[in-house]
Amino acid sequence: MYQKYNNVERVKPVGLELVDKLVGVQRVTKVTKGGRAFGFSAIVVVGNEAGVVGHGLGKSKDVASAIAKAIEDAKKNLIRIPLDKVTIPHEQKGKFSGAKVFLKPASHGTGVIAGGAVRAVLESVGIHDVLSKSQGSSNPHNVVKATFDALLQLRDASTISQQRGISLHKVFNG
Repeated sequence: MYQKYNNVERVKPVGLELVDKLVGVQRVTKVTKGGRAFGFSAIVVVGNEAGVVGHGLGKSKDVASAIAKAIEDAKKNLIRIPLDKVTIPHEQKGKFSGAKVFLKPASHGTGVIAGGAVRAVLESVGIHDVLSKSQGSSNPHNVVKATFDALLQLRDASTISQQRGISLHKVFNG
């Protein structure tokens, strides 16, 4: 899933204090010749609130086991996000299917200006000051994946200096 990003650092959940946030639960229906069979689909975001986050999807006949499966799936997809203290290093846009998310760093004390699925992801990462805008699809699955797309494109100053082959001092002073 994260193959197109070259700076992704996968993380093992061993020893991490992970907090899970339920983004959404949908009731799904399968029509059979005997009538309708109901089930549930859940999307969950887990993170340690210090730069590590993952998302997962779980499906089951009852809500509790769907959420449990989603949490287990999220723990298998943990990644590390570069942070600038409690905000993001730079502006970034993310897109997935019909959902677009724009993230912008904010000054200390601003808070998380985001709604719904974007807020759940940003709080799980540990971002406390950020501005965001979500456009297009409001489907929670697409919005979560668009937010991850934006977060995966973030680079910190040391990564940029290494990629450009210049010193860290030159990145900031031109």
